Amino acid sequence: MKAILHTKFGPPDELQLKEIEKPVPRDNEVLIKIHATTVTSTDCNVRNFTFVPGVFQIPARLLMFGVFKPRINILGIDLAGEIEAVGKNVERFKEGDQVFGTPGMTLGAHAEYTCVPEDGALTLKPANMAWEEAASIFLGASTALFYLRDKGNIQAGHKILIYGASGAIGTYAVQLAKYFGAEVTGVCSTMNLKMVKFIGADKVIDYTQEDYTESGESYDLILDTVGKTSFSRCKKSLNKKGVFLPVVMNLTELIQIIWTSMTSGKKVKGGVAGESVEDLDFFKELFEAGKLKPVIDRCYPLEKTAEAFRYVEKGHKKGNVVITVEHENKP
Repeated sequence: MKAILHTKFGPPDELQLKEIEKPVPRDNEVLIKIHATTVTSTDCNVRNFTFVPGVFQIPARLLMFGVFKPRINILGIDLAGEIEAVGKNVERFKEGDQVFGTPGMTLGAHAEYTCVPEDGALTLKPANMAWEEAASIFLGASTALFYLRDKGNIQAGHKILIYGASGAIGTYAVQLAKYFGAEVTGVCSTMNLKMVKFIGADKVIDYTQEDYTESGESYDLILDTVGKTSFSRCKKSLNKKGVFLPVVMNLTELIQIIWTSMTSGKKVKGGVAGESVEDLDFFKELFEAGKLKPVIDRCYPLEKTAEAFRYVEKGHKKGNVVITVEHENKP
């Protein structure tokens, strides 16, 4: 099978399309014929620590990604595809099922095939959901839901500001916050104002023209999806018991999470989203009800994955960047 191999840290050109052995599912696994995947900020961090704050780069190398060479050689955390084979103990799925989800933190979706445990974060794809849409859901939507629901305890009537509302996490956060009944203000660049308004934001702020902290508005939740603001900067824009939710955390945010957890009033909360079949099914229900729509910036074929990484690592993508995987019809 064809796969994009990640063999060294450095510029995206290190990513190479190679022919490797097709995996065989274990007894508890399914073999997925991948039709679409994505390039996410997580992939960029695993590949070359692109968006990892400097203070965390050494522990990331030591504990997760490798010191001198990568521990993970095939990237890709989102996927959508068709189950081609199942292990003998698998009961949830059958051959021919169309699914979407994630291979988990071992990654591996930048390839024609991958194996995923039956009890992993995988669910059936709706018939009216395109492969590209299905592949765009897991990481962005799961992260947005984790911060809004699990950390922010979002409620109907809450006022929320989403900084980075036009990105993969941000576009899902806008739609999910509206589903929960919140009043949403999205912060993004000039070129993305109409799109963020279109997907449901009640108000939009162009950060190149206006400082949201000077608007006089206050919020129950401020979600920073891109690491471009801070608790100290937005504290005056939070209500008395408001919560700042930083998706991209540095050492300062970690200290603030601990400190504010021991005090009353305004807080900082963070963490890492898990992998949940229940959440995937929730997203599927919202999609089928027309209340959740993946935003796709552009698509690249598998052989141009390095080009997709170059684009994503510029830090200005809208929604999701998708990799499409074409399969030759072999007898």
